[in-house]
This record gives sequence, structure tokens and C-alpha cells, in this order.
Amino acid sequence: MPRPIPTLAPSTAERVRSACTHAEQAVLAMSGIDPTPSSVHHLRQCGDAVIAVPTTSVAAILAGAAGDGGAPAVLELTDHAPLPLREPVRALVWLRGQVRAVPARAQRALAGEVATDNPHPGLLDVGHGVTLLRLVISSAVVADSTGAESVSVDELRLAQPDPFCAMESAWLQHMQSDHADIVAQLARHLPARLQHGIVHPLAIDRYGLTLRIEGHDGDHDFRLPFNAPADNIEALSRAVRTLAGCPFLNGLRRI
Repeated sequence: MPRPIPTLAPSTAERVRSACTHAEQAVLAMSGIDPTPSSVHHLRQCGDAVIAVPTTSVAAILAGAAGDGGAPAVLELTDHAPLPLREPVRALVWLRGQVRAVPARAQRALAGEVATDNPHPGLLDVGHGVTLLRLVISSAVVADSTGAESVSVDELRLAQPDPFCAMESAWLQHMQSDHADIVAQLARHLPARLQHGIVHPLAIDRYGLTLRIEGHDGDHDFRLPFNAPADNIEALSRAVRTLAGCPFLNGLRRI
């Protein structure tokens, strides 16, 4: 019996989930008005997104006037790399659907529910100049240097962010500042055309690691898959060091 081919990258739905978790910037676009920045955004497991906007914003007023059916809207989220790169944007996510007002009596309860998974300090402003809206998602698209892909809402409901999502920024910063030797070893896997540029660790997940090469001809991203998905911190550190060809070195510290 042939051996199963290992998964080399997260699914599109997992990428959307992780990018939404990483994204620090989000704007709500509605027809006829300027995009409205959201101070808090949270993609719930049920497949909708909770958004915090100024209570007096046109977006909040339109959502309130739209009734139970809501108003068409798109939430755009930007995932920035945690390193000072020439091009800091790693991915963009567009969540399209119907934005609905959340009743005043349910605002604080919903804020508490969101805080359980995402204890954002902006949630403290709900009811004090900030209101929550709910985007019932009908489609999702994620775009990065490899192109754009869509995902169904059903797949999005079943997906989880990468298990190392919350720690990824600290790990990448640690690799960049304290493990230039490992980054240099990883760069040896790059094809010849990408060997002449500044190499940065761009992303890491349970399936592999992505390098960003800033070259004279522009920026290029190159993914290095692990031999097998990492299930815990020790396995992730071992996978990175094995890729670097130095399995006995002290690789990523536990953070």
C-alpha cells in the first residue's frame, strides 16, 4: 500500500482563520460610504464575525436601519508580518456577507463572549462610544504572494487557526534577532535565483516555514515544508532545526 502524502500546508480555511487572528487592521466596506475602521474584529466558530465600530459611524447607523436582514458589506483584514520588512503585508482576507446591528441589551453579553477567546482591550469601550455589529458571512477569500483562494462558509466553520498562531510573532522575532545562523542554514534550501537577497523568516505554522527574500528584483516568498506536521512546541523546534540541518543545536527557545 502506498504511503499517504503528508499535508504540506494549512488548508485555505485554516489560512483564513489564522490570518484573521493575526490581523491588527480591519475595515468595513459598505455601499455608498467610506470604509469604516474596526477597533476590534473576531471571527467566531459559528462562522460570523463580530466587529466594533464607533456608535456614531455611518456604518453603525446603516446596519441599525437595515433591520433583521442586514446590509451587504465586506470586512477587509490585513495580516502584517511581525518583522520590519520592505513589504509588511503578508495576507489580505475579505469576508463578504450581511452586516447586522446587535441589540443594545445584547452588546455587553456579546462583548464578554468575544473576550473569552479574544480579550481585546477595545471591548471595554462597548457601550461607551463603540458598538458591536455582526457580519453574517456568505463567502471568504484570502490572498497572499501565492495568489487568491476562496473558501466556503461550511469549511470556515469547521476550521481552526494554526495551533501555534498566538506564539508565531514572538518566534519569528526570536529567530530574526537571535538565530541568524539558523535562518542562513534554512536559506540554503532556496533555489539559485533566490540566493542573492536578504532573507527573513516570514511565517511559521505546524506544516512548515516560509522565508521572505528581499532581492534587487523585488520580494519573493518561499515555503519550506516539514517532513510531518508538528503537534507541540518541541516537535516544531525539532522540525525547524532538522530543516536547517542542525538537529542537535539549540534552536527555538520555548516562549
